[in-house]
Amino acid sequence: MTNHSDANALGSIQALKQTARMPVIFLGHGSPMNAIEDNEYRRSWQLLGEKFGVQWPKPKLILCVSAHWLTNGWWLTAMAQPKTIHDFGGFPPALFDQQYLAPGFPLAAQEISRSLRQANSGKPVSLDMQDWGLDHGAWSVLKPMFPQADIPVIQLSMDYSRPPTEHYALGQQLKGLRERGVLIVGSGNIVHNLRTLQMGAAPDQAYDWALEFDQTVAGYLQSGNLTALQDFQSLGAVAKQAHPTHEHFLPLLYAAGAVDASEEPQFFNTSYQAASISMRSVIWA
Repeated sequence: MTNHSDANALGSIQALKQTARMPVIFLGHGSPMNAIEDNEYRRSWQLLGEKFGVQWPKPKLILCVSAHWLTNGWWLTAMAQPKTIHDFGGFPPALFDQQYLAPGFPLAAQEISRSLRQANSGKPVSLDMQDWGLDHGAWSVLKPMFPQADIPVIQLSMDYSRPPTEHYALGQQLKGLRERGVLIVGSGNIVHNLRTLQMGAAPDQAYDWALEFDQTVAGYLQSGNLTALQDFQSLGAVAKQAHPTHEHFLPLLYAAGAVDASEEPQFFNTSYQAASISMRSVIWA
């Protein structure tokens, strides 16, 4: 991997000026219906968004890493008007009617792409000018947080073929953006197994393996054991049960990579959907 400091990486980013350091957030997004249902998760996202411009500065840009954009290599959206992607099926028309028309920020995306290096090749992150947009991992949480859609949003994809250490390493490269008014949001789930859903299960009900994995990961975060966080697959069967495929875990590695060891995580939404989706969310501020 090509190593370069935050200062060097940021030297070419002229579209974003120096600001106070922004928080980093990992959001368990769960069911797409959380975007429109009046439940504890959507309400928590609304309350979180209200703190920006009051407790923390209003973001100049949101960089979102969603579990739902997997690519060959790493890509950044760089279109002026990213489309709202309804990448799901079997839900009511009201969910498909949702639009989140936040602008993109092509100039910032271009400058950020040149500052980031793909771990496996050392090449800059590629730019997507037209194909993607904002998938439901992004807009389902951002629309409740920032309903006016007046903050530019770009998405960073994930190369699922690469090991977790490389995802964390790319997250580390994002750290300096926090002092340029960029809110980094990872959107996934710490436990995500759709094969074992128990519809109608209470929020405090979960499988033993889901509880174990969720609490183990929370312990890693609390203790700052980010090496173990990257090595989550070494937990064996419990990790495989928590993530038959682990794309929903990877956004947590980007968020954790973008924080300092001295920053303490604060947990919220520490409950479950359908017994096998952990909604645990984390903010470092």
